[in-house]
Amino acid sequence: MMRDIHDEMRELIALGDSLSGAQQEQLRAHLQDCADCRSYAETAVKALQALRSVNIAAGTRLVHATQTRVRFHAARLREARERMWLVGLACLAVGLSATLTAPLLWRLFAWIGESMGLSALVWQTGFAVFFIAPALVVSLLLIARGAHLSDQTRNWK
Repeated sequence: MMRDIHDEMRELIALGDSLSGAQQEQLRAHLQDCADCRSYAETAVKALQALRSVNIAAGTRLVHATQTRVRFHAARLREARERMWLVGLACLAVGLSATLTAPLLWRLFAWIGESMGLSALVWQTGFAVFFIAPALVVSLLLIARGAHLSDQTRNWK
């Protein structure tokens, strides 16, 4: 089914300012030749101006509810930003402590391995597990807590 050129132009008129340059030029050329579409465009412009001139006042309950929700969400964003700052500081502290203690722990595990007669592979594996295990445990706890929080958020909405 072929669409009528006038229907296409009316759709372009309805789009208003969101037209591309080529569409605007096509519409402009059509409006110069077609009185019906030109009349439709003028009526649409007048209707839009009439709608924009109407003052709509929100009720006090709506304004109060909106302000309350905006303040609530602003407070939550502020708390999240503060938590991220603390998380960043904690990551920095953990990184520094890991950097400073890794050589000492390496020497400790080497000494324990030598004194117990363990092979290098065994005490080095023990060191790796001991060094990585706390990060893995904390990661699993944070993932579990994050999944719990996302479930609560989904239920809240």
